[in-house]
Amino acid sequence: MEPKVIIVTGASRGIGFAVAQSLLAASHKVVLVSRSADRLQQLKECYPTQVAFLAADMTVADTAWRVTELAILTFGRIDGAVVNHGMLSPMTRIENASVEEWKKLYDANFFSALALVSWRRWMTRRRACANSLHKTKEAIPHIRASKGRIVFISSGAATAAYTSWGAYGSSKAALNSLVRHVAVEEPDVTAVAISPGRVDTDMQKELREKGTEMSRKDYETFKEDFEEGRLIKPEQTGRVIAKLSLDVKPELSGKYFKWDAAELVEYRE
Repeated sequence: MEPKVIIVTGASRGIGFAVAQSLLAASHKVVLVSRSADRLQQLKECYPTQVAFLAADMTVADTAWRVTELAILTFGRIDGAVVNHGMLSPMTRIENASVEEWKKLYDANFFSALALVSWRRWMTRRRACANSLHKTKEAIPHIRASKGRIVFISSGAATAAYTSWGAYGSSKAALNSLVRHVAVEEPDVTAVAISPGRVDTDMQKELREKGTEMSRKDYETFKEDFEEGRLIKPEQTGRVIAKLSLDVKPELSGKYFKWDAAELVEYRE
């Protein structure tokens, strides 16, 4: 396969880091984004001609524009994106919900993902740099031009309900809906939502530490999966997601899958 250029957000750890490693090992080029630069710099040193990175928060208004600009200026194209960043907390029952905390979570899990695939609001702000803007709109026009792929990292919580998971689960359900609408509106872009399963990441650690308002039964299943070594390694699900970002079949566009679904068996080989 000819090397492709893939944006990966939330790339400094867990699933995002595993996706980046898999793409780099296969000689592809990556544009990596996370709030922390240390591990991204390590990848840059190991793969100097294949890596560009931006240390930034995806919820900051112009980060989506900046990462797209970086990709185009460095590699000249964008063939896909893995939208992996997000947050779990607040974990609290709806009766105790803080609207401001929910808004913060939605900024991280939904609106910043939307910002990566939209660009209109930046036209006015960047009017003074119109020539540059024409080349560096947010990602979706470039992915459309390359007939590329977008993989949104969703969750089983998007289709199920756990006590105290209202903010996280509903934000991921909204993300699944966004994927369906991208598929309808952008026939030249293949977009899928993927649940990575219970992966051994910092988010699972946070769940064990802060999930005290979950039902005891649900909480114990997550805890037991960790204690008994049943959590999925980031590298397992990361390899599948990396392959999907390169060549997921167009007929799967708009759909939500668990990472080990029967429809994705060829991407696990």
